[in-house]
Amino acid sequence: MPQFKLQASCWRHALLPMLFWTISGAVILCLVVAIERYANGLSIDLTQLALPALLGALAGTLFGRGEIRFSVLNQHLRESEKRLQALYRNTPAMLHSLDIDGRLVYVSQTWLDTLGYRHDQVIGRPFSDFIVADDPAAAQRLHLQALRDQGEVRDARYRLRRADNEAIDVALTEVRHADQTGTPAESLAVLTDLTEQLAAEDRVEKLAYCDSLTGLPNRALLNDRLLHAIAQSRRDNRQVGVFFFDLDRFKMINDTQGHAVGDLVLRSVAQRLKKFIREGDTFARLGGDEFVIVQADPNHDPNFAILARRVLETLGEPFQLGEREFYTTASIGVAVYPHDGEDPQTLLKSADTAMYVAKSRGRNNFQFFSGEMNAQAVARADFANRLRQALQNQELTLHYQPQVELATGRIVAVEALLRWQNHEGQVISPSEIISIAEESGLIFPLGEWTLEAACRQANLWRKAGLPPLRMAVNLSGYHIRQANFIDRLEKILESNSLEGSRLEVELNETSVMSNVHEIIMSLTDLKVHGIHLAIDDFGTGYSSLLYLKHFPIERIKIAQEFISDIHLNPDYATITEAIISMTRSLGLAVTAVGVENAEQLEFLRSHGCTEVAGTFLSPALPAEDITRMLFSNANLLVAGSGDSACQ
Repeated sequence: MPQFKLQASCWRHALLPMLFWTISGAVILCLVVAIERYANGLSIDLTQLALPALLGALAGTLFGRGEIRFSVLNQHLRESEKRLQALYRNTPAMLHSLDIDGRLVYVSQTWLDTLGYRHDQVIGRPFSDFIVADDPAAAQRLHLQALRDQGEVRDARYRLRRADNEAIDVALTEVRHADQTGTPAESLAVLTDLTEQLAAEDRVEKLAYCDSLTGLPNRALLNDRLLHAIAQSRRDNRQVGVFFFDLDRFKMINDTQGHAVGDLVLRSVAQRLKKFIREGDTFARLGGDEFVIVQADPNHDPNFAILARRVLETLGEPFQLGEREFYTTASIGVAVYPHDGEDPQTLLKSADTAMYVAKSRGRNNFQFFSGEMNAQAVARADFANRLRQALQNQELTLHYQPQVELATGRIVAVEALLRWQNHEGQVISPSEIISIAEESGLIFPLGEWTLEAACRQANLWRKAGLPPLRMAVNLSGYHIRQANFIDRLEKILESNSLEGSRLEVELNETSVMSNVHEIIMSLTDLKVHGIHLAIDDFGTGYSSLLYLKHFPIERIKIAQEFISDIHLNPDYATITEAIISMTRSLGLAVTAVGVENAEQLEFLRSHGCTEVAGTFLSPALPAEDITRMLFSNANLLVAGSGDSACQ
C-alpha cells in the first residue's frame, strides 16, 4: 500500500512532463517529415502529416513513460534511503554497516550514543579503531575473513572503546550482503551492549561464591581456592597454612547490642584484615563470626606464626563504630598441609580443632594443630553433649555454702554452687562445666537454670518462715549483657514470688571490666529492681577499687587464692589488708571466701572483714542439709569447723 501511494503520487506529478513529451514527439516528427518533403521539392499537405504526428506522439508518449518510470524509481530510492537513514537514526539498537574493507559506512544513533562519538568521528574509519584488544587489526582481519567465508558472524564478543576511553563489552552478529554478480558488498551488524548482563552475571556469581555481608569468598569459593592451593603446593613441594579463627565472645555483642551492630563489627573486621592479606592468599568468611585465611606459599612454620600474630595484633585495636568503641579478640587455630591433612575438609577440621584449644587456653592466642588435640576435641564435644543431656534430664543440682557475718556469727547469705555427678559417679568441677558451657553456647540455659533453681529454693525457705537471707548466684558477663536478661530475671522472681532484695548477683571481676559502659547500664537496671550486686574473685583482674566505685555494687569478695596463703605469705596478707581497708573506706561490704583455718579467720576478723565463707565454717551442702542448719540458727563461729551443725 505505501508503494502504491508513492507511485500514484509520482504519476500525478508526471502528467505535465508526459504531455510535453507527447506533443514534442508529434511536433518533432512532423517537422522532420516537412523538412524532408521540402528538401525534395514536394508539396506539404497537412493531411500528410497526420501519420507522422501520430507516430511522433506515440514515440513521445513512450519516451515520457520511461522518463516517468525512471523518476518513480529515483523517488523510491530516495524514500528508501530516507527510511534507512531514519532507521539508523531512530532504532533503539546498536547498528552499523561495514564496506568490504571493514570501514564504517553507516552507524545508528544508538551506536553513537552508547559509545559517545559524533557521526563525523566514525564514518569511514576502520572498525578496528574501536576494538580493545592486543592486536585490533588482527581481530578485524579474522572478523572480515569469517564474513567472506561464511557470510555471517554470530554472537562474537568484543570490547569496544568509548570516546571517554572506557571500554564496554558487546555481542556482535553481522551478515554480509552480495550484489547481483555475487560480489560481497556492505554488511549489516547488530551489536548488543552486555554491560547490564555482565553486571547481573557478576551479581549472581557473588551470591554463589561471595559472602553477602563482607564481600569475602564464602565456603564454596574457599573450598575451590584451597583445592587449587593444595594441588599447586603438591607440585612445588611446598606447604599451605590454613588459619581458622573466630571472634572471642562475639555472641555477647549480638545478644547485648543487636545483630545490626554485630554485622558492623564483622564488616569492620573484614575491611581491617583485607588490607594486609597478600595477593595469592585467600581470606574467607564461613558464616557467623568464623573466618579462614589460606596462605599458600611459606615453606616453614615460623612464617605461619608471623601471620597469626599479625591477625591478633590487628584485631586487638578498638573498632570505632559511630561514637562507640568495641573491643574484640580472636582465637586462631593453624593447620599446615600436608602434615595436618591433605584435603580441604581435613585441614579445616584440624584448624577448627586447634582454634578451640586456643579458646580453652585463655583466648586471644593461636595454636598449631597437633595429634593430641583431636582426641581432646572429641572429648570436649562429648562433654558438651553430656552436659546438654544433663540439663534436659535434670541431673544438675545446687549446693549452698553459708556466708557468715563476723560481727554476729549468723548466716546472712548462702552462695548457690553448681554440682554435677555424672552416671559414672564422677563429680565434675564447676570450673570445667562453665568452660565447656561458654565454649558450646550452653552458658545461657545453664545460667537460667541456676537462677531458677536458686530462686525456687529461696522461696521454699521464705514459705518455711526462715529469716530473710541473700541468695548469691554467680553469673557470667554473657548473661548480664544479654538483651532480654532483665526480663527473664523478672519472670523468674515473679514465678517464685520472690523479692529482688532476696537475690545477690555475683560477677567475676574480669567480666565486669571487659565492657565497662554496657556493664554499668546493666548493673544499674539490676540495682533498680532491688537486687544486691557483688564482685567475685576480686584481686585477680586488672580493676582498681576507685574505678569500681562507679559501679552500683555493694560488696567485694576477695579472691580465694589470697585467703588460702594469708597466714603464710606476707604479700598476700598485705594485699588482703589493703583491699579490706579501701573497700570499707568506699562504703562497700567485703566478704572473704576460702577460709580453711582459725588463723585465716582471726586475721580477717582483726582487719575488719564483713563476712566470711569457707570449709572451716561449713562446706557447700545439699539443700536438705543447709535447710537443717538454717533452722538450727547455728552460730558457726562458735561451732568451730561447722561440721556438727548439720548432723
